[in-house]
This record gives sequence, structure tokens and C-alpha cells, in this order.
Amino acid sequence: MAGTAGEPAAGAAGSGAEAGGKPERSVRTVMFALMIAMLLAMLDNMIVGTAMPTIVGELGGLEHLSWVVTSYTLATAASTPIWGKLGDLYGRKGVFLLSIVVFLIGSVTSGMAQDMGQLIGFRAVQGLGAGGLMVGVMAIIGDLVPPRERGRYQGMMAGIMAVAMIGGPLVGGTITDHLGWRWSFYINLPLGAVALAMVTAVLHLPRKPRSTARIDYLGAALLTVGITAVVLVTTWGGTEYAWTSAVIMELSAIGAASLVGFLFVEARAAEPIVPLHIFRSRNFSLMAVIGFFTGFVMFGAVLFLPLFQQSVQGASATNSGLLLLPMLGAMLVVSMVAGRITTSTGRYRLFPIAGSALMITGLFLLSTMDTGTSRVTSGVYMAVLGAGMGFLMQITMLVAQNSVEMKDMGVASSSATLFRTLGSSFGVAVMGALFTGRVQDEMAARGAAEATAGSAQLDAASLARLPDALREAYESAVASGTHAAFLVGGSVAVVALAASFFVKEVPLRGAGPAEPPSPAGDGTPGKVTERV
Repeated sequence: MAGTAGEPAAGAAGSGAEAGGKPERSVRTVMFALMIAMLLAMLDNMIVGTAMPTIVGELGGLEHLSWVVTSYTLATAASTPIWGKLGDLYGRKGVFLLSIVVFLIGSVTSGMAQDMGQLIGFRAVQGLGAGGLMVGVMAIIGDLVPPRERGRYQGMMAGIMAVAMIGGPLVGGTITDHLGWRWSFYINLPLGAVALAMVTAVLHLPRKPRSTARIDYLGAALLTVGITAVVLVTTWGGTEYAWTSAVIMELSAIGAASLVGFLFVEARAAEPIVPLHIFRSRNFSLMAVIGFFTGFVMFGAVLFLPLFQQSVQGASATNSGLLLLPMLGAMLVVSMVAGRITTSTGRYRLFPIAGSALMITGLFLLSTMDTGTSRVTSGVYMAVLGAGMGFLMQITMLVAQNSVEMKDMGVASSSATLFRTLGSSFGVAVMGALFTGRVQDEMAARGAAEATAGSAQLDAASLARLPDALREAYESAVASGTHAAFLVGGSVAVVALAASFFVKEVPLRGAGPAEPPSPAGDGTPGKVTERV
């Protein structure tokens, strides 16, 4: 796969045996180092979420609790495109190592926080680093492994996600109980040190000539303001403030104006943060849409399934994480199978269609759950949803990267990641608002609104203290709330299915030399030499 802008597709690590230079084992060594870095970003929120009740108990500031998550999410989303562009301009390895260092600095300072205000600020620093971790991993993989061969490594990435989702709550609870909540941040240090050492030692990319291009500071500022406003609207709307309140209206106006201004600036910038020409590729634009709705669905499911299992099915917090195994296991297996088929055949168009259809089916099945649904039945429903996400999670990134030139690999990876992040933000906000409203309405209709006064979510201890009649009413209300949340998730996922039918089967770049995608706007490579 030919490189551009002075940075070929593979460095000393090569792209494995298929590149003809290095054995596949060397690529797996690099991938292992990258997966550790990916684990840092994915595991952190899962661990910290478990520790939050203890953190609030020590630091106080319950009214600012949501900002511990929001500050991290905002910083991650806003910095994601900037990290991608910096990697394109100045070389991926150095920028990636810098993002790890920033993340570790945020981890150390978060663990040392003395009040909630400090923790929120340091979590923002941590989020800045996290924005570069995921993008760096995806862009480096895009450099090292041709799209045609990338499918064989999808199982590793899906496996890391499963480890983070299942192991995060378990590790977080154990650390908090035995070492204290501060170690939920300090645990990142040994992992980060291993990632730094391994990436430095085994990742060898050709040195990029120092770029003389000026960073698009105005575009970066407008994008940051726009994304921040959008995330705040989805986070606060319907919870902190009414959707029609002045605050939400003002934030919406600021976000819209900033994003319009951003598009205007990017169309004229010499080195735009997000080159608009990448959206001329039909496949890239479709992957952005599909990625958005995949994020919308996935993070909503991860949020509400454990809640249903704890509140309705009586699972403990720890067991509710383990009960996600059907979804995560199906996602892992399907992702591996899809990757192998893609590598063997070079074909992938069927996967977004099948994945979207299964995702919709799984969500509508989950929306039928009630107080009588068994764990086995809900497990089957979760497996259907997981299979759908397994088809979509890595294929969307692979097709997006295959649709751009090598010089745009970083911004393509960061843009695809950004759309998925924004989708998750919208998903949690919309599904959360529907869930909360339905629970409160159901409890009010049963004359038991006082049971959820101030919150639609009761922990296991609070639920156990309720009288039997009140507990049954709450269980029924939670089942009704999850019905509404999953129903809307399945409805919006129809857009992803519709978009998937328009994906064009463009040959994946193989291990041989390849021309950049044609300017036709569909991502079609000019000449492709594939060797399997």
C-alpha cells in the first residue's frame, strides 16, 4: 500500500508476511502494544464508574458528579480530530506517545485530587489524552496493515472491548474496596508504562519530513466550541435543564453557529483540521452515518441492560457485568468471523447490511422485556444485538480508511471515531431522557412517585429497603422505561440499515502497491495490486 506525504504504509514493523518484508509475528507484537494503549482509554471509564459513589463520599460535591464524566467526554470528543490531524502532519508515532503521556498525567493528577473541582479539571486532562489514544491506534493500524488484511486483527480489537466492559466494573470494585478509589486512576500508570515502552521499542514508522504547514487554530477552536455545545445540549437537555430552557436554546445556537463557521473556515484553510474533501467519498460519508448510529445504540445498551438486570432481574452490580457476556461474546465471535471473511474474499458490503438488520432485531427484542423475562431469554436477545454490533464495529472503520488517501489516514480515523463518540452522547441522552420520563410517569400513575424522588435509578440497597408493593411498582416502571429506550434505539437504527444499502463494494487495498482513491467520490482506488 503506497504511502503519501513522505510516510509509507508500513515501517520497519512492516505489514506482516503479506507485505513481504516482515513476519506476521512482528505485526502482532506491534498490535499487542497498541491494544494495551486502547485498553487504557476503554477501561478507564468502566473502572471510574464503579468508584464514583466512594469518590463522592470522600470529596463531596454530589451536585457536580455528572461533570466528572462530562468533562472527560467533552475533552475526548473535542480533541479527537486535532490529534488525528497532528499525526498526519508531524508523524503518528510521536503524537501517539504524547497522547499516552497526557493521559497518564491526567490519571496521576486525578488520583491526587483533593476536591470535586480538581477532579473535574484533571479528568478533562485525562480526556485530552484519551482522544489521541483511540485515534492513534486506528490510524497506526491503518498505516501498518492494508485494509484487505486488516480483518484478521479485528478479533483482537473486539476482545479488548469485551475485556474493558466486563473487567472494568470487576476491577474497579476490587480496587476501590481494597486499595481505595485513588488507585482506580493510579492503575493506569503500570499499563501506560508498558504501552510507552512497547510502542517506543517495536513501532517503527518512517520519519516524516518536518511539516511547514500552519495548524488551523481557528478551525480547531470553532470545532471545539461546536462539539462542546452539542455534547452539553445532549447531556443537560431534559435532565439539568428543560429542552426549551434558555440555556439549552443558547447552547444549541452557539453549537450551530460554531459548526457552520467551522465548515466555512475548513473550506478555505490550507491544512484544515477536517478536510471536507474526504466526505466526497460516498462510502466514507455512509460509514460516518452508520458509525454514529452504532455508537448511539451500543452505549445506550451498555447503560440500560445492567440497570434492567439489577432492578428487575435482581442481579448484583458485579453479576450484571458478567451477564453482558452473551452480547459481548457474540460481538467478539462475529467480529472475528467477519474479519476472516473480509481478508479471504475482500468483500464486505453484506456486513453493514446484516449488522444493521441484526442490531434492529436485537433492540426490538430487548424492548419486549418485562418483569417476567428470564435471564436466558434476555441473554438470547443480547446475543442478537451483539452479533449485529460485531458486524459493524470494525468494518465501519476499515471501509472509512479504505476510502481516503494515506495522507488523510489520521483525519479519516479521527472523524469516524468522532461520529461514533457523538452518536454515543446522543444515544445516552435521548434514551436516558425517555427512560427517566417513563419511569417517573409510571411511578406517578401508581401513586408511588416518592420512591424515585430526585432520581429514576435506585441502587440495590435502596431497592431492597422498599416495601414489596413499592418495589414491584418500581420494577414494572423500570421495565417500561427500558422498553421505551430500546424501542427508540431500534427505530433510529433503521437509518443505519438504510445507509448500508448504498455502500459500494470498492476493492480493499491489498499488500501490494496501490494508487490513492480516485477523485470520483466513491473511494474507488485507481489501481490496486492485491496479494493474499
